Amino acid sequence: MNLRKQYEEIEKSVLHPRACLSCQTKGRLKSEPEDDIRTAFQRDRDRIIHSKAFRRLKHKTQVFFSPQGDHYRTRLTHVLEVSQIARTIARALRLNEDLTEAIALGHDLGHTPFGHAGEAILRELHPGGFEHYEQSLRVVDVLEKNGQGLNLTFEVRDGILKHSKGRGKILSDEPVTLEGQIVRVGDVIAYLNHDIDDALRAGIIKKNDIPQKFLKFFGDRHSKRIDKMVRDVIFTTIKEDYKKISMSYEMEEMVSEFRDFLFEKVYYNERVIQEFKKAKRILESLYNYYLENPQAIDAQGLGEKELHRKICDFIAGMTDRYALYTFEKIFIPKSWAVQ
Repeated sequence: MNLRKQYEEIEKSVLHPRACLSCQTKGRLKSEPEDDIRTAFQRDRDRIIHSKAFRRLKHKTQVFFSPQGDHYRTRLTHVLEVSQIARTIARALRLNEDLTEAIALGHDLGHTPFGHAGEAILRELHPGGFEHYEQSLRVVDVLEKNGQGLNLTFEVRDGILKHSKGRGKILSDEPVTLEGQIVRVGDVIAYLNHDIDDALRAGIIKKNDIPQKFLKFFGDRHSKRIDKMVRDVIFTTIKEDYKKISMSYEMEEMVSEFRDFLFEKVYYNERVIQEFKKAKRILESLYNYYLENPQAIDAQGLGEKELHRKICDFIAGMTDRYALYTFEKIFIPKSWAVQ
């Protein structure tokens, strides 16, 4: 009994005609036998979850560096929240939930230590520039499994590469699948809401700092805001006949304004910026040290010969605490003990 084939038949009968079916994947970088239990996208999800890069996300910054409180988000909890939001949208629209989940769980595997501060310094130092979404694809294609990569399907790889939008348009039809577009908008919904939540918890802003028009439009609670955004995406996409993953005009405008508020009051807050500057000095010092001492790079046998690329991969893969530990070991004098 081939359970995978049975499930693929269920997908054909249940999912929307615009859904990406597992049996119609464009395939992997390297061909391999199909599993007799799991579909191609289910296998991709499992490979991502069991990867070392995924485990390291628990010690990588979302917004606040090494927070002392137990309730602040990390990069790992961020991808889990993105996954939950994206799966809700995918299921409501009868799109492929397994594909959506795999993209969501893998979309930030290439993120640096210290969040976007780390990304900014590597973008300056590495001759080829640096974007975390490109690094995420490099992680799954090249770096994982000691240089073998995870050999994921085309659709998951495309969604990972095209998930990011920075301060550009909230919505995009760049991902080739609707499932990839869901993760792109789910990423925005997740970080807008949990970063505001963490900023309030940290005292970076107070509830009174949030303009009343946002509280009135989105709601005054975390759950209300997410619910309103998710519902708008679902029903607008249905109304637009699945041409692409959509938001109503009013929602898209308000989400964009809300994001601008977050950048101004949270990401560019002076307290946050001061910590960013410290993080940039740490990574810049490490980068320059490895340029002069390439033998000190623990490249784990990846075989990369170009030095800048090797350093960039090594530093991007560090967790916050490993970067701090390495910086201390290299640059901070140790007390002298007479034996």
